[in-house]
Amino acid sequence: MSAVCQVTGRKPGFGKQVSHSHRRTSRRWDPNVQRRRYWIPSEGRWVTLRVSAKGIKTIDKRGIEAVVAELRAKGVKL
Repeated sequence: MSAVCQVTGRKPGFGKQVSHSHRRTSRRWDPNVQRRRYWIPSEGRWVTLRVSAKGIKTIDKRGIEAVVAELRAKGVKL
C-alpha cells in the first residue's frame, strides 16, 4: 500500500538520518495515512478513502460531498 492521501495528495518525504557519529543513511517520513469510511447521504452508500490527518480535517471542514465531487472531477474512481 502506498502512503499517499487521496484528498490532499501528500506523499512520503525522503532524506537522511544522521547518527551521533554523523553517519548518514536514507530514510523516509510517511504521512499519517489512515483508511476511513464515509457515508455519502446523496448516494446512500459508504465510501472508503485513504486519507491523511490533514485530509480528515479537510473533509470535516468542507464536507464529504464537496470532497467526493472534487475527487470525481479529477477522475478518481470511488
